[in-house]
Amino acid sequence: MNAVTPIRSARANGVPAAAVRPVPSRPAATPGRQLRAADENSEVLAITRSTVQAAMEVLAGIRPIHQLARRLDPRCLAVLQHRAMLIRREQARSSSPALARLHRNSMVRSVRACAVAPGIYEASAVVVDDVRARAVAVRLEQGNQVWRVTEFVVG
Repeated sequence: MNAVTPIRSARANGVPAAAVRPVPSRPAATPGRQLRAADENSEVLAITRSTVQAAMEVLAGIRPIHQLARRLDPRCLAVLQHRAMLIRREQARSSSPALARLHRNSMVRSVRACAVAPGIYEASAVVVDDVRARAVAVRLEQGNQVWRVTEFVVG
């Protein structure tokens, strides 16, 4: 079924009835259909962006670590949890204002991804927070139609 979208007219009084063009509808996604490379790449970019943002929030102490349990493999989850615990401990011992702002207001500025093998991507992200900019490296592997982060390194 085609949707009809009006074309904007230069006249201020509205759109003439003859100025319409059909917009083709997209076929619905079917289960079991393989993603094309462009779809897979954009999916990996979106997963990387959201995972990196969530991990920075964990390090800032504003998101619980268990929310990343489905996305990160157990080893990466343990490393991230250990780093967050070390940051909390150092912040409690120190009165440094820069350390208190570490990982606060983090924002993912850019994400890049590259397929290294079928079902395996390596990605990088640039994250800016109140104190500095940092790089994050991520490796994603697809298993059972689910992307999982198997390497996660925060610079």
